[in-house]
Amino acid sequence: MRCEKCHAELAPNASVCPHCGAPVAHNVEGFENTLAIKRELTNIIDQQGKDIIKDTNKFVSLLNDYIPEYEKERRLLRNMLNSNVLKNMIKEGNQQIAVMKAEKYMTSELFLSESAADFVLVCFTHILGWEYTPKHKEPDKASAADSGEKKKEKAKKSAPAVDINARIFRPVDAAKFRFRGNVAIPDGYTKIDSFCFDGFGFMRTIQLPPTMAAIGEYAFSECKRLKGIEFPPSIKVIKQGAFSQCAKLTMVRIPDGILDIEDNTFSFCRSLEIIDVPSSVSSIGAAAFSGCDSLRKLFLPESIKFIDAEAFSYCPSLVIRCYENSYVHKYCLSNGIKFETVAKGTAFNN
Repeated sequence: MRCEKCHAELAPNASVCPHCGAPVAHNVEGFENTLAIKRELTNIIDQQGKDIIKDTNKFVSLLNDYIPEYEKERRLLRNMLNSNVLKNMIKEGNQQIAVMKAEKYMTSELFLSESAADFVLVCFTHILGWEYTPKHKEPDKASAADSGEKKKEKAKKSAPAVDINARIFRPVDAAKFRFRGNVAIPDGYTKIDSFCFDGFGFMRTIQLPPTMAAIGEYAFSECKRLKGIEFPPSIKVIKQGAFSQCAKLTMVRIPDGILDIEDNTFSFCRSLEIIDVPSSVSSIGAAAFSGCDSLRKLFLPESIKFIDAEAFSYCPSLVIRCYENSYVHKYCLSNGIKFETVAKGTAFNN
């Protein structure tokens, strides 16, 4: 790790650079890509000029180009830019007051979690060239080693990384299954390609191998007769629209390890009644469950730090279960969604 100001080598747990005295940059808790995103924001400013921050639409489009792989963070920054958080910070003459006002606005009016607001402030102050130290830093490795939960996380990180693109099941491979009701993907495949089974109207069941790690964009969209799917624990990525308009889909258990429920993932799955959302999920995208008429009870864990305003549009019977004062609770209050608050440790049946 190096100092952002003088580029001197730093100790892993350093908080201040011993050479120049600059505060050491850290990832924000819950946003492990903070430092990488700051580097890309620097590239945008260096290549486009600082005036780019005054053009919100263009700046948002550049985020799509520069940080396409960080969907959760990109969506959060986009929404805060469109809510004029950055513009209001620029208008305020005093930097300290600008930061305080922005933080209050995001947590009180936009119902962001404190760590999510902290991440936005880290990024926006970085763009503006202001000094700001995150309040919610990721714990250092020494303290993490003392925590049982962190030990588990460390063990996961030390495991060999899965190459999602090692063996892709492509539309040409799916063609022979077009008129079959029951489909089994052979062992060894790691990813279902985008639009692979799109519009396969005869498919009723799909069996995925234990090697499968990713489901591509709109991979199973408009599979009108698909009633259910069981994900192997190896699944780590489900891309946007993967199961949109699967009219007969009734139950889904999202595997632990999925970080984001992306845009339109289950949109207009009109028969969807039961869905389990694990505590690994941190964000829910636009129209992710839009048009799920049959969805009535849904528990959302407190790990979730961002939900798009339209994530549950056209779900007339939905009641969201959540912990009191959690981000989800505040989101429901802000968006007029029916909810039930529950005590921690409660067992849930959607």
